[in-house]
Amino acid sequence: MPNPSDYIALGSESEEETEPELEEDSEETEEEQEQEGFIPLMESPGVLAEKESKNGEATVCSNAGESGENSQGNEWNRGDIDGLFCPICMEAWTTTGDHHVWKSTLKDVRKLFASRVVAIDGESQKRIQSLEAKCISLDKKNAVLIKKEAEWKKEEAEWKKREALLQRELHQLKEKTIYLEHLLDVKPRTLGHPPSMGGYCVPSLGSEFNGQGPFILQKELGVDGARLFDIDASSKIILMTRRLQGLGGVHVLTKISLVAPYTRQDISLPTGSKAVRDLHICPSDGSLSLFASLGKKLSVLSTKINNFILAYDLPAPAWSCSWDLNGSHQIYAGLQNGSLVVFDMRQTARPLEFVNGLTSNPVHTIYSLHNSTLPSGVTAVLSASSAGIFQWNFVGSEERRPVVLETGNQGACISLAYCPSSDDIIASFRPRIDNSNEMAYSQHLLTPAIGQGVQGSHVHLKRFGSNCYQKLAVTCANVNDVRLPRSAVMNIESHGCLFASGDELTGELVLQELPSFTVIQHLKLRKQPIYDVKYVHHVDGGLLGCLCDDILQLYGNHALK
Repeated sequence: MPNPSDYIALGSESEEETEPELEEDSEETEEEQEQEGFIPLMESPGVLAEKESKNGEATVCSNAGESGENSQGNEWNRGDIDGLFCPICMEAWTTTGDHHVWKSTLKDVRKLFASRVVAIDGESQKRIQSLEAKCISLDKKNAVLIKKEAEWKKEEAEWKKREALLQRELHQLKEKTIYLEHLLDVKPRTLGHPPSMGGYCVPSLGSEFNGQGPFILQKELGVDGARLFDIDASSKIILMTRRLQGLGGVHVLTKISLVAPYTRQDISLPTGSKAVRDLHICPSDGSLSLFASLGKKLSVLSTKINNFILAYDLPAPAWSCSWDLNGSHQIYAGLQNGSLVVFDMRQTARPLEFVNGLTSNPVHTIYSLHNSTLPSGVTAVLSASSAGIFQWNFVGSEERRPVVLETGNQGACISLAYCPSSDDIIASFRPRIDNSNEMAYSQHLLTPAIGQGVQGSHVHLKRFGSNCYQKLAVTCANVNDVRLPRSAVMNIESHGCLFASGDELTGELVLQELPSFTVIQHLKLRKQPIYDVKYVHHVDGGLLGCLCDDILQLYGNHALK
């Protein structure tokens, strides 16, 4: 079908004259149709040809030399004429006749919307209601099961707690059985014979001291977080180290009056001191106190002004300290690396003496010795670590070799108690463990571990002369397998020497007579474990203190008024 754009119309008038008029008429017609909203129409190619013939106008194909109906140049482009002709007879739409197009404007067009159609399915609705009811029922059953599960878990935790308690009791009973069997095995060999030098002594169970014990409970003081203490009988005060709760574990000192109403006062430690491992009130001047701390500090406190007057920096954390018994100027410290340091408080620039230990084991106990049997100008101290007990003599700048005290193959030394007035020494031991773990094994203040009772021993030594010691007796003991216990040797007038130590199986403070280790009194304690034991003597009698978990129990002998 020929495309109208492919033809040229020829007429009597020239192209220049007719073309502007046609363009103006065409533009006016299009503007009028757009304003009225008419749809433009186009006549079919046949009609156009017929009109052109009537007007006497000839048409010439632009593609001369080609002919035929199927020629590409004579065909209409369907994309250009789509919608302009009737799809049935292929006649062009007209403004009149059978193929006229109705005139309409855009305002006559209306949008049609179908209303919402809802169909109710009764069966589905019933099924939904049934499923909802089942869900509600399952939710209720689930809530009941959750509640029962919580109850079962609570009961299970209670049973596990009870089981652990029974296991602990069973272990203690086994240990006690082993201990009693050992006693039954040793008793026939020692019955009726006094303990000999270096021989074993069996404690006399249930024996009494003239029908009653020498000590009676006088006072109990609640002290939260306390671990160490010392007593100044002349000033009637107690100094103790505590770790406050709720303040990030701050370590402080607390001074408590032994006179009613037992007033208390907290004293801050020097900056960087950390936990205190040992403290002692000066025996010659009760207003001064010595502290050894893990913050590499050796500090001196004045209780008159409640302030520290000296603080020495140490090369390693301090585990123990002691005043010199022969003068108030010299102080000692035992370090974590096994070394000993001597300071003169009149010279604060540097240590007076520094001695490397024979081992790198921490020095957990140190005592100054009386120089009544020592050469002039010589001072001596006893030190104890897990490796054993040593005496160190300080004589100017001469090379020093310690005296090793012979205690036999008892195991690891965990405690040392010394009485200056009688020169009696008690060393406590427990079975030795692997050396690589001994450091962590003995740090009882650094960890919250409580441990359990194991069979150990107490060894009684007596000092004769300047460097001579004699082993008097050995006895079995129930000691802790983790912590480093504290003990005390008491020289009581008319009563002789007594040894106070904790029994890990019975949870009691046991008093034993020396050198026989005969048990004369069992002091019941409110709580466990025992952290510290101290004894002080004064003109009115003696005062024995035992610090348990948050409770300080004070016992006085019958001479107390």
